[in-house]
Amino acid sequence: MGAFSRPFAWLYGAALCQLFASQCVNAQDNDTSWHQYVRAPSSNVVKPKVILDSYTSGTITNPEGLVTGSGVTTFTREGNGAEIPTVVLDFGQNIVGLLEIDFASSTNASDGFPGLRLYFSESLEFLTNRSDFTRSDNAGQGDGNPPKIVTSGTDQIAVKNEPYVWLDQWGCEFGSQVCSDGLHGFRYMKIELDALAEDAPYASPYGEITINSISLQWSGYLGTPDSYSGWFECSDADLTQWWYDGAYTTEMCTDIFRDNDTEPRGASSPSLLGKWVILDGAKRDRDPYMGDLAVAALTSYLSHDFHEASRNVMEDLAQHQRDDGWIPPASINNYALPLFDYPLWWVACSWDHVLHTGNLSYIESYYPTLLKVLDTYYTAHTDATTSLLVRQSGYGDYAFLPRDGSATYYSALYVLALTRAADLASFVSQLDDAARWRDRAANVSAAIISNLWDAEAGAFYDRRCSGSGCSAHAQDGNSIAILAGVTSAPTNSSNNYAESALGYLENATARPYGHAFYDAGGEELGQGFSERVYPFISYFETAARFESGLADSAVAQLRATYGHIAAEDPGITMWEGVGANGSKYEGAFTSLAHGWSTGVTPLLTTYVLGVRPLKPGFKEWTVRPLPSSDLTWAKGVVPTPYGPLSVQWQRNQSDGQLVVSVVPPPGTNGTVVVPVIQRGESISARSDDDNHLEGQVIDGTVVFRIEGGRKYMVS
Repeated sequence: MGAFSRPFAWLYGAALCQLFASQCVNAQDNDTSWHQYVRAPSSNVVKPKVILDSYTSGTITNPEGLVTGSGVTTFTREGNGAEIPTVVLDFGQNIVGLLEIDFASSTNASDGFPGLRLYFSESLEFLTNRSDFTRSDNAGQGDGNPPKIVTSGTDQIAVKNEPYVWLDQWGCEFGSQVCSDGLHGFRYMKIELDALAEDAPYASPYGEITINSISLQWSGYLGTPDSYSGWFECSDADLTQWWYDGAYTTEMCTDIFRDNDTEPRGASSPSLLGKWVILDGAKRDRDPYMGDLAVAALTSYLSHDFHEASRNVMEDLAQHQRDDGWIPPASINNYALPLFDYPLWWVACSWDHVLHTGNLSYIESYYPTLLKVLDTYYTAHTDATTSLLVRQSGYGDYAFLPRDGSATYYSALYVLALTRAADLASFVSQLDDAARWRDRAANVSAAIISNLWDAEAGAFYDRRCSGSGCSAHAQDGNSIAILAGVTSAPTNSSNNYAESALGYLENATARPYGHAFYDAGGEELGQGFSERVYPFISYFETAARFESGLADSAVAQLRATYGHIAAEDPGITMWEGVGANGSKYEGAFTSLAHGWSTGVTPLLTTYVLGVRPLKPGFKEWTVRPLPSSDLTWAKGVVPTPYGPLSVQWQRNQSDGQLVVSVVPPPGTNGTVVVPVIQRGESISARSDDDNHLEGQVIDGTVVFRIEGGRKYMVS
């Protein structure tokens, strides 16, 4: 994996504190106050935390030994009619990896070794008579390879009589009998001394089994504090914790691509085997999807500065580009899953990658891919009359939505991709391409407004059509239209499209657990759509709120969604989707550790701390904190190829003005932007060598241009 630099030592201390009229944020050398929020296990060996006594039944000696390590634990079942010895282990939080059991011995009571059945679940709600999910649930489809080796929803063991260590790997002990599915993402595990009837004569539901210990071999990226090269902390402890919960969720999804624990529906790929990737979920589907990287890769860049995993995914998908320019969304279905939007996410995520890593050789290598996807594939699926994209027949999108035709989401995402592609073209001196793509983005933006704006609702239609579902307004199209600059396009209208659309979403989609991805009109497309929250899509709405100067409502949306997820079982890790009344939206199948739902992490760094790159690798950057009115301070570090970029701000209690301190790395330059708040004194900036800087007043802010390598204070 390679070494990762430690977070930058804060250099401010007492001098900074003297500027504040009241309580000072401690920003000392070697600041480690944020370590308390890190969720990763301390090592690759993870032990259970507690026995859930209410589930314990049957004859078990010293069940607590499985947690405390004090002595062996013995399960005994003497014969027919005896209660099944059962125990449930709680590992304290969602984890991922291979279960390991150290057996001391077993004694047969009938033909066959005494059997164990193992049940895994991310939440107690779905720890039933089967695991919430096993790999075999998705196996045996298509060409049937790999086969569905587990039909019971449990992993089976025929426990040998002698001492040995069993590792839960995919496969069967005896031909096609006594099988286990291998790697699991889970918090809870139920163990029973029992056996399937179809596993006879090799495994028996009777006998005695003695266990020395149970543990898990951690599979994901081990995000201990020393692995963090970026960090965040603010005056709201919940927001701070969720930043690290997002990082931990992505750590669980960051793994080596292996044949026997990835998505079984035709996803195994020789070009990915042995490489670090960011999978969509820890439990399922365990395939690296392109769209998910729009959030998960940012979380990885800003916490661990680990570029390799996302780059491997983007390069692999680019290398599987079709002749017509289409880029597959993932390796699933042998790179043939028909999604219409994910090639655009490849463009957008390539921009993120270059901006955060400075890896220009990546876009130089895949510039022909960029040309082909934008100038061949999407031009072939553009309505010549409206200039809007028309979804290819038979194709889906991130949620497999039944919305053929010209959806706002597709065309708005197209504008975002064209704008970012133009930046990438400029970075590698392809100026004609940059100009052409910017012109096309402007034309599509105007087409979105003229064809898809619903003046009565004050928001964009999901689609402009006639028939079922055509009255709907969707979160995705409205949010991405704002971020792509569609709502800033020149028109003859004085309408504030962004403010209007965000106001509509607030009124029509707000739920106690976040904003739904459709208004009531979405029910015609799918039952429960107006109650379903996708944190993935909510990321873009929250970003649009910050960008539109609505920080209070942005943070309120974060608190609704992530507060609900954090308060529900399993806690900590972030759900793939939230359904009606705050439920897991697809029941037991729902992934409760999904990287695309970790948007709270990049949102807090980008907007509350206020740091973002403007040129590749943060060669040029900006610091512009946009906190909600109830936040009083924030501090953190953003990793860059030039070194850490450290920021701290605090709100002056007397007048609300932000006092900002920035330590940018040498070799970079950027701007510090602070809002102008009415007060008698002017805003000034000074470097640590006592050099006074002049600011420029622009649109209600004061902008200071500074060079890296020194410490600066704006107050």
